[in-house]
Amino acid sequence: MDIITTIKYMFLGLLQGVTEPIPVSSSGHLVIARELFGIEAKGLSFEIFLNTASLLAILFVYRNDIISIVQNLWRFLFNGARDNEAVTDFKYTICLIIATIPVGVAGLLLKDFIGENITVGFVGVMLLVTGIGLWFIKNKRGNKRDGDLTVKDSIIVGLAQCVALTPGISRSGAAIVGSIAVGLSQKNALRFAFLLYIPISVGTALISVGDIVNDPQMSTLWLAYLLAFIVTVIATYFAVKWLQNIMENGNLIIFVYYCFALGVFSILYQFIWA
Repeated sequence: MDIITTIKYMFLGLLQGVTEPIPVSSSGHLVIARELFGIEAKGLSFEIFLNTASLLAILFVYRNDIISIVQNLWRFLFNGARDNEAVTDFKYTICLIIATIPVGVAGLLLKDFIGENITVGFVGVMLLVTGIGLWFIKNKRGNKRDGDLTVKDSIIVGLAQCVALTPGISRSGAAIVGSIAVGLSQKNALRFAFLLYIPISVGTALISVGDIVNDPQMSTLWLAYLLAFIVTVIATYFAVKWLQNIMENGNLIIFVYYCFALGVFSILYQFIWA
């Protein structure tokens, strides 16, 4: 392992950290970056490793929300509390569980096929799809709050996330599009999308521990992996904060333009320059 290789992997960590929270597909960016920089990383173990780093950052950002939900859920289930906060967070937790089921099942069924033989051109097409989805909801202003979510809403958001199993389709983008489409405000849609990320990411990490441990590159690139992990945690934290600000100001259009631009570039690269 040389310093150039280490820098490349750290760059991939930075790329993952910046693009995981924002609706532009982190997995798609990793496919493009590995192609452009010639980094050999077959399968999904490296992506999942970095995805776990992003999870830690998101857990930290939303730690107060998570603690509050857990406390209210405990009070509802074991202390018989039926105040507004306890009931709302109980319903909200049920909605999170329901929205997680479709993508969890799809991920298990397609685990051996996701991410294999994905080309830069294919990612480009999927980025255009992501951009189109964001375009349709960029100006939508819902008024639903956490307690207004229904089972139907949760199923719709869950199905939207299934599409994001394909590199180039943003998971956060799909969850945000689905959440805003069912009437959540942009702020609440963002919160729902990131809280949904937690069980999905935890589940993905657990079922992929073997793949990560048995990664043939881990023994020789462990330092590069570790540094990439640290960079991802830090970058994800600041990217989440940035996205929160963007959503509060209703500036989703910048991600529409970005997805279109990178999508067109990726397609041209595949068919003209590659």
